[in-house]
Amino acid sequence: MNLLYANDVAGAYPPSWYAASTPALAPFAPLQGTIQADVCVVGAGYTGLSAALHLAEAGRRVVVLDAHRVGFGASGRNGGQLGSGQRVEQDTLERMAGRETAQALWSLAEDAKALVKGLIETHGIECHLRPGIAHTGSSRAEVADLHAYVDLLQSRYGYGDVSALDAEACRRICPSPDYCGGLLDMGAAHLNPLAFALGLARAARDAGVQIHERSHVQAIEQGSTVEVRTADGVVHADHLILACNGYLGGLAPQVSARVMPINNFIVATEPLGDAASRVLTRDIAVADSRFVVNYFRLSHDGRLLFGGGESYGYRFPRDIAAKVRKPMSVIFPHLADVRIDYAWGGTLGITMKRFPYLARLGPNVLSASGYSGHGVGTATHAGKLMALAIAGESDGFATMRRIPTPAFPGRGALRTPLLVLAMSWYALRDRLRF
Repeated sequence: MNLLYANDVAGAYPPSWYAASTPALAPFAPLQGTIQADVCVVGAGYTGLSAALHLAEAGRRVVVLDAHRVGFGASGRNGGQLGSGQRVEQDTLERMAGRETAQALWSLAEDAKALVKGLIETHGIECHLRPGIAHTGSSRAEVADLHAYVDLLQSRYGYGDVSALDAEACRRICPSPDYCGGLLDMGAAHLNPLAFALGLARAARDAGVQIHERSHVQAIEQGSTVEVRTADGVVHADHLILACNGYLGGLAPQVSARVMPINNFIVATEPLGDAASRVLTRDIAVADSRFVVNYFRLSHDGRLLFGGGESYGYRFPRDIAAKVRKPMSVIFPHLADVRIDYAWGGTLGITMKRFPYLARLGPNVLSASGYSGHGVGTATHAGKLMALAIAGESDGFATMRRIPTPAFPGRGALRTPLLVLAMSWYALRDRLRF
């Protein structure tokens, strides 16, 4: 079964609040016939669109192919959180790769946030960008870890935008009975992810990028040049960028062995009106410390956008709203019966170490994926790093490649059951609060 078509209508955005509230771009025509390009990009999410935009601005002829629509995948469905750092915390990175590499990765992550904010400003992208993400804990141990992380970021990385929240301060911002402290990062931000993706597509189009939607790549042939085939067309290019993340399928076995697709789910409630203050008293986003993270924020029209719950097979659950309502009711018991107007799922890519997998698959083939839920900034930045690598400036790309990415255990049909077993254990730990 192909994840591109397992849960979605071909060429249509999922029925999310983002799709319902964001002005759409006119469709781009499918690829027809044979064309030439300097660079062919497969995938029109943050990674592919950012790479295409930066390449076009550098004077390259760029073609982007997507099986569905621009921003169709995780880029247009996620929680909209532009977080600081990498997906892996800095103390863990120090143990994994050493202090010097961890410092370099922190700097790259700061560049990623600045890049997203700069693209939004430069290209006038209306995506409701707002500062602030709180990370919350549900136990004293979790809060102690978060406070220690604040100390680390302030003292070792000179990061002054983060502060500790005790129980009282946390509940003044987020009056959930489940949380007892955390941290507030005002250098992080949140936004409408689909609006940001469509803004990148518009900017890429205006820079001269040739975008083709409904153009499912079926085969790739590598050589001194690359040949990329769809059902109705062929692209010959000097370079190829694979930017498919969880939807890569069998196009690159080396990547598929290291990046596993999993599904995550979000709901949008009815507008809460004055009751929104019982969820958040400030216009920030929240992510908690569970292994299966709960994350949420208020929309600009006063809905609670709440993400929670995962699945590891091909199919989404039949009742996504019920799946997400369960963790939402733990965090906000008073919303147990609130009306849910939208419920949707999306597929993202994760790696064993939760660190993105950037790879050179051939002399003229690059790939970036596996953002593990941290893709708004990291994916956008990875696209730029690949564009720079094609131009011969590969330092940032090389730094991101420095942490080894092991393959998941098992092969073929065995890999998913092994993943389910491991993830279910961690989810059980969340429920038992070990």
